[in-house]
Amino acid sequence: MLKPVFALCLIGLASTASADTARSRLDTFAKGLRSVTADFEQNVFDANDKPGKATSGTLAVQAPRQLRWEVVKPYQQLVVADGMHVWIYDPDLEQVTVRNQGVEEAHSPLTVLTDVSQIDRDFAASEQGEHDGLKWLRLKSKAAEAEFDYADLGFACADAGKTDCGGAVVFARMIFKDTLGNRTETRYSHWQRNPELPADRFRFTPPPGVDVIGEVKPEAEVHPIKD
Repeated sequence: MLKPVFALCLIGLASTASADTARSRLDTFAKGLRSVTADFEQNVFDANDKPGKATSGTLAVQAPRQLRWEVVKPYQQLVVADGMHVWIYDPDLEQVTVRNQGVEEAHSPLTVLTDVSQIDRDFAASEQGEHDGLKWLRLKSKAAEAEFDYADLGFACADAGKTDCGGAVVFARMIFKDTLGNRTETRYSHWQRNPELPADRFRFTPPPGVDVIGEVKPEAEVHPIKD
């Protein structure tokens, strides 16, 4: 089963933009970002374009490094990034994997949303024009061994009935393609910008009796076992 690409499909919010390009909209909505919550719907397709199960759930992000990504349908899965480690909990498997968060975030589209300056440093960004009613920006990692092929960020007018946004835009979709040719498409809704989020939203303690793969060592990189 293809796992949802949680860390790469995380943040979006309504904001304002003065120029009608995807890059300028990204620059604008990221300005002043501290926290955000939303609902998501995600579809994963393999290299032959065969769809997997669609998933849906909620997310919460707090700049610069905290994340909660919770799948609620059709199965349950919880991802918590606490600022130092990423925890992935699969209740059905009674298993938790943990890894160093720095590894998970390296050269990821996630980081540009809280640090737009990283685009020019770590990515090649290109405008992809307009389709499906959205303006698209493509990010390709400059890393020698990139974690993904590309990530496309799609921006719409906040008022869906308008073709001229009038300064109000929303980050609506992300299309992510990994190096194996799998594609993940995520749609976002019900954004709340800069809500007050409790600290325990971004904490995770493995439930009693579950298998934990990896160790919590702040000074070391920890990787989960891969299938």
